[in-house]
Amino acid sequence: MNQKKTNKSVSDIVYYAIRIAILVSVIFLFIPNLNPARISGLINRNMSLFTSGLSYSSLTDGFGRAIKKEWVFPSTLQILYVSALATCLGLIATAASACMSVGNVKFKKLGNLIAVIGSGVEIAGMVGIYIAYGQISQTTKANKVEPMFSKGYWLIMTIAVLVLALSLLQIVLLAKTKAEAKFEMQTKFRLFLMYMPFLCLVTVFAYLPLLGWRYAFFDYKVGDTLSMEKFVGFKWFMELVKNPATVRDIVKVLKNTLGMSMIGIATSWLPMAFAIFLSEVKSVRFKRFVQTFTTIPNFISWVLVYAIAFCIFSTEGFLSSLFVNLGVWSEGQNLLMNGSHTWIKMWAWGTWKGVGWSAIIYIAAISGIDQQLYEAATVDGAGRFQRMWNITVPSLIPTFCVLLLMSIANILSNGMDQYLVFKNATNADVIRVLDLYVYELGIGQGSIPLTTVVSMLKSIISVTLLFAANGVSKAIRGESIV
Repeated sequence: MNQKKTNKSVSDIVYYAIRIAILVSVIFLFIPNLNPARISGLINRNMSLFTSGLSYSSLTDGFGRAIKKEWVFPSTLQILYVSALATCLGLIATAASACMSVGNVKFKKLGNLIAVIGSGVEIAGMVGIYIAYGQISQTTKANKVEPMFSKGYWLIMTIAVLVLALSLLQIVLLAKTKAEAKFEMQTKFRLFLMYMPFLCLVTVFAYLPLLGWRYAFFDYKVGDTLSMEKFVGFKWFMELVKNPATVRDIVKVLKNTLGMSMIGIATSWLPMAFAIFLSEVKSVRFKRFVQTFTTIPNFISWVLVYAIAFCIFSTEGFLSSLFVNLGVWSEGQNLLMNGSHTWIKMWAWGTWKGVGWSAIIYIAAISGIDQQLYEAATVDGAGRFQRMWNITVPSLIPTFCVLLLMSIANILSNGMDQYLVFKNATNADVIRVLDLYVYELGIGQGSIPLTTVVSMLKSIISVTLLFAANGVSKAIRGESIV
């Protein structure tokens, strides 16, 4: 009995070590600087191991001339790609085994077996990468191919060997299971594993990009490398305040951003009203048709929305042709090139595109209202509008408040796509919002540090507004949203 307890204690400790090692190796999978497959300077330095194993064309994009000159043979690149792919698959298998380690003994045994196979495949892939590196480094034109050995190679290899050894140890330590035993896992672990993919996506696409904030403290130009020689501290933050032209642009951009955001916030009740009236429709077929018809625009890209607008409001569009034929206009007019009322136009297009989609959450909330409240109100003589005003609206207020506070927190985030496609020479000054300004500053002018500073301040202000809105909600409603 004591031996079993000792084995279980050791097994639990080993599992913690395995999970940490696998978590670290999965993170390494997405960090370009630790990509072991980057064995040549011709490979994009921003490419991670995951991308290397996912796309052969991206991995070999810089080897066109080297292959033609026979500095590198295609077989070497094929070995490199297959090895990178094997390493990725091995890492994915070990990640799956780590998830299985929170199940019962039978689940753990299967997970250990998968971990052994996955780490073995991963080690084989790393060996293949080393072979490809050896072939590239031995070419007669090594200076042209720029062979290099990634500092992440031995880190990933060490972790793979460690996972392999610990998984084999676990197979020995775990108690035997009966053949009729079932695979089981506690509910809390199942729910956590369902949540894990979303947590990983948020980490990769929301938090890892925050590493780019370091560009705000360097005198960086596209294509350069970061070094302490180019460290300038808060120079670009001061540039944002001291340069009159930059200050003038920021003021204009903030005016447009806040103006359009305030219009959106002031009309944020429209999806709720739409959902309430739609729920009162008795015909199920008509209700489904309207809901589908108003939801579809959300899935149309802004480029196609602009194409629709062009077909309707351009000089030879439907509206101009109709008015010319009716004699209202002597010649066609391009309403898209009119810079007046731009904020209202952008709000109208945004509302048309998103009101149906935004109403879904309110429709779901309405379906959760206790029907006995409506029956009691009907017995008391309440009409349809009285039931809507006294039951439906108060029931939706908590949902509306949460969404309203989130909108306030995102007041500086209007998006970019809509304003980019609708922008022209006549409305450029009134349509340029903060996201579009950052895009133009970074991509158009190549001012990466200043763009990063603006983005940083935007994020900080948004987070501050979120907590401020949360404080207001807690003070007024007694409930917080975060």
